[in-house]
Amino acid sequence: MPSDALDDTPNHEAEGAHELDTLQPPAGFRDSVGDRSSYATGQSFGSSTPLPGLNLPYQEPPTPVGPQESAVLLAAKEERTAAASPPIVDHEDPAAREDGRKKRPWILIAGAGLLILAIIIIAVIVPVYFKVIKPHNSSASSSDTAGKGGGGSSSGGGGSSTSSGAAPIPTGAITGGQGSLITTDDGTTFTYMNPFGGIWVSDPNDPYSYNAQAQSWSKPLNQSWDWTVDKVKGVNLGGWLVPEPFIVPALFEQYMNDSSIDVKDEWSLSQAMANDTANGGLNQLETHYKTFITEEDFARIASAGLNWIRLPIPFWAISKFEGEPFLEGVSWTYILKAFQWARKYGLRINLDLHTMPGSQNGYNHSGKGGQVDWLNGVMGLANAQRGLDYMRVFVEFITQPEFANLVPHFGVVNEPLVTTIGMDTISSFYLHMHDVLRNITGIGAGHGPYLSFHDGFQPLSTWAGFLPGNDRMALDSHPYMCFVDQDPSPISSQHTKPCDYWADNFNTSWTKFGVTTAGEWSLAINDCGYWVNGVGAGSRWAGTLSGFSGTTGGDGASGCDTWNDWQTWDDTRKADLQAIALASMDALQNWFFWTWRIGNSSVTGTVGAPLWSYSLGLEQGYMPADPRAAVGVCGGGSPAGALTPLQTGGAGAGDFSASVRNANPWPPTNIGGNAASDLPTYTQTGLPIPTLAMPSVSATVTDKGWFDAADTTPMFTPVAGCTYPDAWNAVDASVPPACSGTAQRRVRNVIPMPKRTALPA
Repeated sequence: MPSDALDDTPNHEAEGAHELDTLQPPAGFRDSVGDRSSYATGQSFGSSTPLPGLNLPYQEPPTPVGPQESAVLLAAKEERTAAASPPIVDHEDPAAREDGRKKRPWILIAGAGLLILAIIIIAVIVPVYFKVIKPHNSSASSSDTAGKGGGGSSSGGGGSSTSSGAAPIPTGAITGGQGSLITTDDGTTFTYMNPFGGIWVSDPNDPYSYNAQAQSWSKPLNQSWDWTVDKVKGVNLGGWLVPEPFIVPALFEQYMNDSSIDVKDEWSLSQAMANDTANGGLNQLETHYKTFITEEDFARIASAGLNWIRLPIPFWAISKFEGEPFLEGVSWTYILKAFQWARKYGLRINLDLHTMPGSQNGYNHSGKGGQVDWLNGVMGLANAQRGLDYMRVFVEFITQPEFANLVPHFGVVNEPLVTTIGMDTISSFYLHMHDVLRNITGIGAGHGPYLSFHDGFQPLSTWAGFLPGNDRMALDSHPYMCFVDQDPSPISSQHTKPCDYWADNFNTSWTKFGVTTAGEWSLAINDCGYWVNGVGAGSRWAGTLSGFSGTTGGDGASGCDTWNDWQTWDDTRKADLQAIALASMDALQNWFFWTWRIGNSSVTGTVGAPLWSYSLGLEQGYMPADPRAAVGVCGGGSPAGALTPLQTGGAGAGDFSASVRNANPWPPTNIGGNAASDLPTYTQTGLPIPTLAMPSVSATVTDKGWFDAADTTPMFTPVAGCTYPDAWNAVDASVPPACSGTAQRRVRNVIPMPKRTALPA
């Protein structure tokens, strides 16, 4: 693949049955082209090799090279503490305003009352109508999200919550702003405290409305996102639908004394829960889905000045194979809730497929820690075929006009380990994936989401000019500072690290590749934090991580105590952390913090990884109350160039040259040291592909969760009579003769060239 000389780093990283439906007519949105300004500048990271055999939730090995600035940012650019905009919707009762006035003749009183009432009507209704309601009238006729939602946020801080019992959605209150009362699906109420002019919209007569707006300075959903102008200020909802030990430790801690199962990932957690029938069995996971993230969290995210959510989801939200222990289909209900709540508060979604059959990286957040059996090993090709089916189903759903503006970004696979899979192999897969998914959405701006892929822990420069002619592929990178040699220097001297290490690399990638986002980053300047490196693992900082022999924090085995005990942090430490947060935001430009919430440990009763929690940072004052305070923190420097029409779905998008196709055949020549032609495959002769259920607030569901009526190919399924090795443990397995050779060639998947689609007028 083309590359440049820039030396950058390998950036790290239901209630009810699962319904089956089909087909929706097309519609879309368009992204325009303009200039992208940047305030970022900086140095680069070198690379290092992940430690073998570790159950790591993330693997970002950035080693600083070259000089590093040590100057403290000037008070982190001074936090913006004033509200960005006045409330847009006024809920004050006009009669209450009159009560305190002195008595006057009744004519003056009546006249004043009418005048004030008229002013309020004009001041409230007209701006809301023209700013929000008028620009968009949804043509969708179906109902919104099914099921009952969670109540007040368990993460705290979003406003006072009370329980008022079951209550219907109030038909008279479909929109509001600062100070308005929100009633959730289960009747719980809280006050919406958005100081940035955000407007929520929930209209049961228009359940697919795009009228909400997260902040006055972020586009409402009824306006297309423009990557050349608009900036992502986002947060991940990690640990919710793909539980991770360090994010939701209490789920895992209850099985730490179970000698029969080593509970360290969702695979083993699911096995332990299934055995634990006394406590609800595997359905304990749905209890977690209901309570860990609720509607109030979405309201608080908008109120924090954030405008996007990255939503990690598992493939088993759709289906699973026999022998896989996951809770099948149930999380889809909560994905729909996320769509409903994001729509209500004006938040866009980057839908991230976080797991792959066989595991794409061997980390605990891929579903099962251990081997990499996706695009690697004997079952690598079959697992890739199956994974592509899941991508198809999700893209068919979110390309529907009811969701196109809400979910304009789709992460196809999270953090594949390219050093194991191989650059040639994954490049071939990405070209094939592009063909399959664009054959569904059509080609060009306004036709389906951007297709985002992770850098695979390779330098950003590796992907410059990748697959020339692609249609709206985006690059995702996960820059972390903590998974390398530790830096024991004072935190006050580390404020500019993000500017020094990341800014130039991201700006250069924006110019030479196209849309580049930081899908994950955190405040962790070291790897302290309960279970951050995996269940029971130590830390580099304390010198207790097995296999690590680099620089530690220098203060011994208990050195992480002060970093984990956030209750004792003073104002100076909080200001230092906030300075690093602001520098990171400016350096990365378009970003998603990992993660919104860290759950309490059942052992300590508190958050054990505070540097990873945005919500705790807001409550405790070590995250900025207004992310716009980051603008300009890194100074001038090397601004990114404007995106080209080709990079945003314009002329030439989707046109691959013969040489590009010849260099990236599917299947690839080799997978994991085996000739791909010899490997077992699945066949697309099975049952019809499952269609995700549409949301509903009525008893009758007429909508279908499928965009492309022409996409009727069945799902990949095992070949009859073939005995396959364990799809999650087949790196060293023998190739089954009955499933290779001529059998493989017979069932090879052939996808037609993507259909050309005219640009929207």
